[in-house]
Amino acid sequence: MAHFAKLNENNVVIEVIVINNDILDPDNEELSGLDFLLQWSNGHENWKQTSYNGKTRGKYAGIGDTYNVIEDIFIVPQPHASWTRDGSYWKPPVPYPTDGKFYQWNETELQWDAV
Repeated sequence: MAHFAKLNENNVVIEVIVINNDILDPDNEELSGLDFLLQWSNGHENWKQTSYNGKTRGKYAGIGDTYNVIEDIFIVPQPHASWTRDGSYWKPPVPYPTDGKFYQWNETELQWDAV
């Protein structure tokens, strides 16, 4: 099985589908998948292959993720303005506490607040 993300005009993932292996050419899975999807979707051309193990394009594509053409990776939406991107994910300016308690990010104070 191969997984493909359908992207809108802004490269945001709007759908993820699975294609059965019997449709794909094992020598070029992605190209044969894209050929199939072009016909199946009535001409929608913006598709990218993704994989559960994250070895293809940084992470498994999820609805709302953005495909970065330059880095050839999927990126999750930025959760807070102060967070910086590290590959496909975002990191807070302060690491999550490791004391076993539950916290939520406070963007105003730029800190983790206990819940």
